[in-house]
Amino acid sequence: MFTAYTADQIRTAERALMATLPQGTLMLRAATGLAAVCAAMLPRVYGSRVVLLVGSGDNGGDALHAGAALARRGAGVTAVLAGSRVHEAGLTALLAAGGVSRKPGGGDDVRRAVEGADLIVDGLVGIGASGALREPYAGLAETAGHTAAPVVAVDVPSGVDASTGRVEGGAVRAAVTVTMGALKTGLLVDPGAAHAGRVELIDIGLGPYLPGPDVTALTRASVRATLPRPAAASDKYRRGVVGVVAGSDQYTGAAVLAVGGALHAGAGMVRYAGPCRPVGQVRARWPEAVVTELDEPSIDDVGRVQAWVLGPGLGTGRWARELVLRVLATDVPVLVDADGLNVVAHDVSLLRRTAPVLITPHAGELTRLTGAARGDIEAAPLAHARAAAAELGVTVLLKGSTTVVAEEGEPARVNGTGTPWLATGGTGDVLSGIAGSLLAQGLGARDAGSCAAYLHGLAGRIAADGAPLTAAAVAEALPAAIRSLDEESARSLVP
Repeated sequence: MFTAYTADQIRTAERALMATLPQGTLMLRAATGLAAVCAAMLPRVYGSRVVLLVGSGDNGGDALHAGAALARRGAGVTAVLAGSRVHEAGLTALLAAGGVSRKPGGGDDVRRAVEGADLIVDGLVGIGASGALREPYAGLAETAGHTAAPVVAVDVPSGVDASTGRVEGGAVRAAVTVTMGALKTGLLVDPGAAHAGRVELIDIGLGPYLPGPDVTALTRASVRATLPRPAAASDKYRRGVVGVVAGSDQYTGAAVLAVGGALHAGAGMVRYAGPCRPVGQVRARWPEAVVTELDEPSIDDVGRVQAWVLGPGLGTGRWARELVLRVLATDVPVLVDADGLNVVAHDVSLLRRTAPVLITPHAGELTRLTGAARGDIEAAPLAHARAAAAELGVTVLLKGSTTVVAEEGEPARVNGTGTPWLATGGTGDVLSGIAGSLLAQGLGARDAGSCAAYLHGLAGRIAADGAPLTAAAVAEALPAAIRSLDEESARSLVP
């Protein structure tokens, strides 16, 4: 499992580590790792043109020392000194190695150097910065973004809040972010994650000094270890029975997709309950499901289940409202999605129950539940998912470009396996079925939501294979996604 930390957590750990080391040791460790990553990105180091964008902070020092190492190997290194002050030891090392320095403004030398670079190193601002970039940093970040050269960010792309992932105004878009000692939360959460590119972690000895993480991200190994697996003595009841209350005469497909996700995610049995039209669709598409046609909004005749999936395509009329009340009155875990959330938005106290509740809203649905503005939620999904979990007393799986799973008292989890091709109708219904299936198999709400998001994203990648996909294809790709958990993979934030 990957762990990530806020800027304050990192700074505290760095101070504790530096107290045990000779002065400058930590920076040289970081710079050595940074230089190695930069060298690997160049076709050859000798004769290459490298531009360092250098601010006043320690990450500017990292960039200067790394630039000195590249200059000693024959690279032509130009440092653009944008800060009000400079790391003197780093600049001395760079100049001694044959590098040169420039100040922004006052001519075209800097612009020509940036535009002619083979590699740009962003050392403008570090993990302590927040808010919009100021000049000359903002102008340099924009210039770097209009060149063909790849950008390597030091610790975090300038303009990205290291603790939250927020971006206010312009920010550097890096091909690679070389982060020191530990991952930063802002590298895992959009919009910051979208600016980070590939993340390379450099070990500088910080591990023993780090506290509990701010956020975590599942890996193949952690998902593989968490997923329920059938044993020799398993039968369909021991493997978990999930009930699905979804679909309506208007939205028949939601029922089909939610049931498909549940079936492919490993439940021993899926019981579907709904009105006539979606019942016919589910029976035709999934003969494995046990189907109950409802003449009245009652679940008394559905049979025993270990968890419920409630809401996709259900509608919000009297029938739907009654079904929502009946399901939430049960004593087993419930996943609430889509129209189920729209119904409970009128009385969020319905979500406070003894048994676990996992809700799976997108930003618009969370707006209706909490009153927060949609734009604010999309700009800071981690903060709003955490706030909603505390306010509503539930586990929150907030869907979006970064999927966040938040539960009060636990580090939030973020998912990195998705693909933009999943932004199509019906994929959320499949996700609900997957997570409900995992709840029925005995996982807690946090694990069920996290593993479901991981598998859903992985199945989406498999189904898309670089092209548009359908929600049904995501459900059908789930077995391949689960099988792939046993394959060896490189250490990466995404499969």
